[in-house]
Amino acid sequence: MSDGIERALRGMGLPVADLHDLPTSERRFPDGGQYRIEIPSTEGPEGLDTVLAEARDLDVPLHRVSQGSGVLMLTDAELAAMARAAQAAQIELSLFARPTAGWGVSAASMSEVGASVAAAVRGADQLRDCLSDVARAAAAGVRGVLLSDIGGLRVFDRMRADGAVPADMTAKVSVMLPAANPATAQALEEMGAGSLNLPTDLDLSQIAAIRAAVSIPLDIYVEVPSNLGGFVRLTQIPELIRIAAPVYIKFGLRNGPDIYPTGRHLESAALAMSRERVRRARLGLEVIQRSGTDLRASPVAAADLRIPVPPSAEPSLSFNPQRGNS
Repeated sequence: MSDGIERALRGMGLPVADLHDLPTSERRFPDGGQYRIEIPSTEGPEGLDTVLAEARDLDVPLHRVSQGSGVLMLTDAELAAMARAAQAAQIELSLFARPTAGWGVSAASMSEVGASVAAAVRGADQLRDCLSDVARAAAAGVRGVLLSDIGGLRVFDRMRADGAVPADMTAKVSVMLPAANPATAQALEEMGAGSLNLPTDLDLSQIAAIRAAVSIPLDIYVEVPSNLGGFVRLTQIPELIRIAAPVYIKFGLRNGPDIYPTGRHLESAALAMSRERVRRARLGLEVIQRSGTDLRASPVAAADLRIPVPPSAEPSLSFNPQRGNS
């Protein structure tokens, strides 16, 4: 490596190589916790009710649920119901901001290499519509959105600074916007990301290098949906927590259908998968218990979680990219 490359990397606070010694992360959530539990692909009010009921039955402490079909695919009543249920359960709710190229008429997104472009926001009209999903979520009291586009993240951060959405609203970067190296992860943090989904195939040394470069929480799948690789990393959970803290441990499902966008035609599969994701979380918690490690979870209803605010307690918020607040 040339001196110039090393000087540039170190000057930016970036590691010069993957950290194969797997150093223990000293970073923590504000409550001192090293890890939290997230159940992804919680699609609609029925899915959220199913996840909450199963978590009670299996004694799984939940911190965040996320959704992939998008705010666009929820009726006003469904959006309000999800916000109320998450607020009552004192968990963070993160809804995907759509549309993206794969939700439009992009031919490239349907091609053999479509996965590389499907999650991008395509054109100024679609960017406006994606940001409208953000504003609609905010107006319903939701305080967390999922973004898969760099431009969308940049404008979201501007909207938040301008008061177009609440200052306490957070955006987590989707796994479909790959933060695959420390420099990219750092750039996304500087653009306003609240947490980062990491690509599902990073090894422990690569994850450790990213943790060295950023301070925000990392979101890591320990079981990966089949269309994202299908990896099962349950036995690595204790080490992932040790090196990546603060980290959201996410439980996807291998061997499940792609249900995005979901709806009544997929309801039985979506609900069954929601139940099984919670059971996978129970398995993960038992792996931690058997490991003999002294890993600390955040408490349920941790103070910094972006729990939805009841809509009746908040004024309606809207955003027009040409006029600003309205």
